[in-house]
Amino acid sequence: MDAYDKGSDARQGQDGPVGPVGPDRPDGEADAAETTAPEADGAPEAAGAREAADVPEVAVVPEAAGTAEVAGAAEVAGAAEAAGAPEAVGAVRPAPPGTAQPPAPRTGVAALSPRYQVGAVVALAVVAVAVCAHIGMVFLHLAPSNTLTKQHGDVVDEWVFPEFEQNWKLFAPNPLQQNVSVQVRAEVSTADGEIRTTGWYDLSAEDGRAIDGNPLPSHTQQNELRRAWDFFVASHDSDDRPVGLRGTLSETYLRRIALLRLDRDGAAGPGGVVERVQYRSRTTNVESPPWSGEKVSDRPTVRELPWWSVSAETRGAKSGQAGQAAREGGAA
Repeated sequence: MDAYDKGSDARQGQDGPVGPVGPDRPDGEADAAETTAPEADGAPEAAGAREAADVPEVAVVPEAAGTAEVAGAAEVAGAAEAAGAPEAVGAVRPAPPGTAQPPAPRTGVAALSPRYQVGAVVALAVVAVAVCAHIGMVFLHLAPSNTLTKQHGDVVDEWVFPEFEQNWKLFAPNPLQQNVSVQVRAEVSTADGEIRTTGWYDLSAEDGRAIDGNPLPSHTQQNELRRAWDFFVASHDSDDRPVGLRGTLSETYLRRIALLRLDRDGAAGPGGVVERVQYRSRTTNVESPPWSGEKVSDRPTVRELPWWSVSAETRGAKSGQAGQAAREGGAA
């Protein structure tokens, strides 16, 4: 009774003063009062427990959490703030409305450092200029004669020939649909004074074997014989007579090609000399595709040229060999 008489000195709870004190108070209220009454030994622990019970539980979210975890942490942080609790360590607060979002990560050239960006831009500019210049040169090469080609035709030819040569055969109304095989044979003066005739050497087949399977064939293997034969056909009439000086020049060119190829193949034999050569061409039509109704002949067409003397070229070769031998003898 003495303890209850000091009602004015009793500790009040967090929610307000304790109700009536004394025997008239209900049992439940008496239990609550006893719970909230300070005790001499455990008062600090009881106060800390009560404060922890009043603060809502807050989940700690790591910084590397995913989108769902960030959203849950934002909800928990909002509930904690509404209850008046301090923010938990590591909690992610939602951005207020109107706040700018962080920029997206850079990719491609933009991800490079400024120095490398400048280098990439310069490289692209150089490539673009080179491509435009090449296309312009090829266009001027194929275009009809005009002021630019008349003034700078030599520059255009030096750029285009021999690797970038263009023609209209692929885009013509009737593109080339034939296989042309160029062959040559020779009359040889043997070491014992006899004259014999060699068999036909298929020069086109030799070039084809050299090109087949070669990723970087030479320009000579691809175009020397083909261009020489086209040059001859364009500068001769149907009777194989030369038309102007270009016709004679084409014959000289073919004779020298024949001597080089025959010497490479060893046609003359030991001590033999090539006296004359003869060319022929064998033209075969390309077979039409199955879906085409076009009918073409599969019989080859042979064009045989007359014998050409190569004595002038042979004498030149002999004189060159004799001079070389004399120089070697004098040096010895």
